[in-house]
Amino acid sequence: MVEKFKTKPSLFLTRNLPGNGVEKLSEYFDVSVNPEDRVLEKNEIISHIRDKEALLCLLTDTIDKDVIQAAPRLKVISNYAVGFNNIDIIEATHRKIPVCITPGILTDTTADLTWALILAVTRRIIEADAFTRNGLFTGWSPSLFLGLDVSQKTLGIVGLGRIGAAVAKRASGFDMKVIYSSRSKKEMVGAEQVSLETLLKTADIISLHVPLTKETHHLIDEHQFQLMKKTAYLINTTRGAVVKESALLNALKKGEILGAGLDVYENEPQILEGLTALPNVVLLPHIGSATYETRTKMALLAADNAIAIIKGQKPHAIANPEVL
Repeated sequence: MVEKFKTKPSLFLTRNLPGNGVEKLSEYFDVSVNPEDRVLEKNEIISHIRDKEALLCLLTDTIDKDVIQAAPRLKVISNYAVGFNNIDIIEATHRKIPVCITPGILTDTTADLTWALILAVTRRIIEADAFTRNGLFTGWSPSLFLGLDVSQKTLGIVGLGRIGAAVAKRASGFDMKVIYSSRSKKEMVGAEQVSLETLLKTADIISLHVPLTKETHHLIDEHQFQLMKKTAYLINTTRGAVVKESALLNALKKGEILGAGLDVYENEPQILEGLTALPNVVLLPHIGSATYETRTKMALLAADNAIAIIKGQKPHAIANPEVL
């Protein structure tokens, strides 16, 4: 039986969600939803949450100090994302506002997408598809769209968290050697911990899975690209600013690496001019968790987190547990 509040607390949802997440929220909250399928400007978010007690936002929403201070009644920020770099966690913690997140649910989905990028760029799938659609295929040729084998190569995982480990697990099916760099040693059969420098020098495919922090901002820049093999591929499905995009563009143009697969960008949704013109880069519009199943589970977890806080219960996942 659903517990009802005498007067429903108010919640603002910055964008409509798939599945029945909104329906679940409506059982406990007086929900206001952004009616447009677009990212709201900062002043628009402020205008909507001034009198709200809860906010359910997306990774694309900037919830900074100004936004948080504009909502004196705010009791919870539920982020529809595994990360929270879009939120001023320091200000939220200062205000004793829980910042909830949705980890774990998107692990396998993002790992699958990572492998889709790996295979697409190494086997030149996008180039070959465009070639065929444009009517240029006139018959088999021994040198047509030559790519590189993935099997028995070395996969380097930067950050062996949930998603990194899931990507590494899938590598066993390709008989790959897996190495990883991480702040702490992880227990994973068949994976060898090495320094970041060794990983960059050794790996044939480098896949990034670290959160975006001050320490990981531009973790991969000009120096790191110079360490990589000229036949290496870089895959990024974590956060765009982990890679210095201008350095990536130069590395690709100079042949310092062979290719890249990107689902995220340094200044989303803008993509650095020049990247879209390169045939050896696969570019996706941040769809790492984009399956019906996963996005619906994320919506329900984000709803559950907000509901738990309002009910005085412990949420499923919180970025600043010290506020509870």
